[in-house]
Amino acid sequence: MAFEEKRAWVMIVVSVGAYTIYVVTILGRVGEGSLADVAYAGTLLWTIGGAIVAAIVAHIAMAIAGGRGADRTDERDREINQVSERIGQSIVVIGALAVLVMAIAELRHFWIANAVYLAFVLSSVLSSFAKIMAYRKGGFQTW
Repeated sequence: MAFEEKRAWVMIVVSVGAYTIYVVTILGRVGEGSLADVAYAGTLLWTIGGAIVAAIVAHIAMAIAGGRGADRTDERDREINQVSERIGQSIVVIGALAVLVMAIAELRHFWIANAVYLAFVLSSVLSSFAKIMAYRKGGFQTW
């Protein structure tokens, strides 16, 4: 398995794991009140920060375990990375448009922040999934 494919798997696990922890924590705080009244900012920042640290540590561990030159990339790796990142960025654009509409509609900050977080998570997962599929199928179709 290519090093970049392993990194994609790590990103899926870390992104989904952190978001799951966030959602479970927030839903556990709801109680009798409204979901939008839950204190979410600290948990949001901690889960994002934790995910970043976990991904960095996992990537370092993979590089060390892979030995010298395990993280080298070639032209195919760069092409797969570029295309998969563009695919993932499409979700960020869609999420940004959704958040723009939410802000214009003057929704509460809770909903706007959570929409942004969800867009980032979905972008990461979609980009990583596209990368994995490209490695499994031998690359992307060139036009």
